[in-house]
Amino acid sequence: MKTIGFVGFGEVASHFAAALQAAGATVVAYDVLLERDGGREKLAARARGAPPRFMPLAGMIPSAHLVLSTVTTDSAIEAARRCAPHLRPGQVYMDLNATSPAMKREAAAIASGSGAEFVEGAILSAVGVAGAKAKVLACGARAAEVAAQLTSLGLDVRAYGTEIGKASSFKMLRSVFSKGIEALLVESLLAARRAGVEDALWKEVVATLDAASFEDVGGNWVRTHATAHERRMHEMREVLGLLRELGLQAPMTEGTVAFFERSTRLKLREGFPKPAASTSAVSAELDRRIASSDSSKT
Repeated sequence: MKTIGFVGFGEVASHFAAALQAAGATVVAYDVLLERDGGREKLAARARGAPPRFMPLAGMIPSAHLVLSTVTTDSAIEAARRCAPHLRPGQVYMDLNATSPAMKREAAAIASGSGAEFVEGAILSAVGVAGAKAKVLACGARAAEVAAQLTSLGLDVRAYGTEIGKASSFKMLRSVFSKGIEALLVESLLAARRAGVEDALWKEVVATLDAASFEDVGGNWVRTHATAHERRMHEMREVLGLLRELGLQAPMTEGTVAFFERSTRLKLREGFPKPAASTSAVSAELDRRIASSDSSKT
């Protein structure tokens, strides 16, 4: 069985390493904590089961056929720079860090200079919840090969093409939804707390989302935006007034008002003499009107 190495041994690496070892893979790892007093013991305590073999970077990299970079976002480029001198042709360096497409391409240029192959990885699921079954997208010349191998060893990695940056673009754009929903929920609950209706509001939100599939609920919101945006704009202006009465700064609600105002200003409704047939019909028409508006300003 070939050896898999981790650069950085935090939450992602601890979950993934345990699954890989359980499937029979040999796992080695390096973390900057190894260079600090008591660091090895701290890393061993993070392991889920038997810890992998912790090694200095210069020894760990050459021993692994596949190197997985799982450091903090701000350390991704520095990790690639530190690994590059020790990489060799035939190896694969897979960057699993939550960085932008531009940073993925920068890391690819650094790692590929050694002759090693670069594969971009984008972790979509919350590892703290999904563990080793967190869904991962992979892009690069050897993405299909790496995805098949890691999936056979207990992970959930899916090839998403050969273009570096595509997987991280998907992840970043997915975060517009997931992190936006997080912010909206917190803002709603904070306001509800001020108004004394927090528990009841949370139950209503849960009931709304549990009543039907999100395909039905979310799809209906998007499709009806085509014709109901102006009415909703007026409603949200009233909502914003209430939040200000409660003494809250409400950046998410302010953004929502601005979003509905834009659809109204662009006369989106005129593009839909009949109800929108799909979510993509709404985004396509809105995109067309935004582009037309932007071009008229130049």
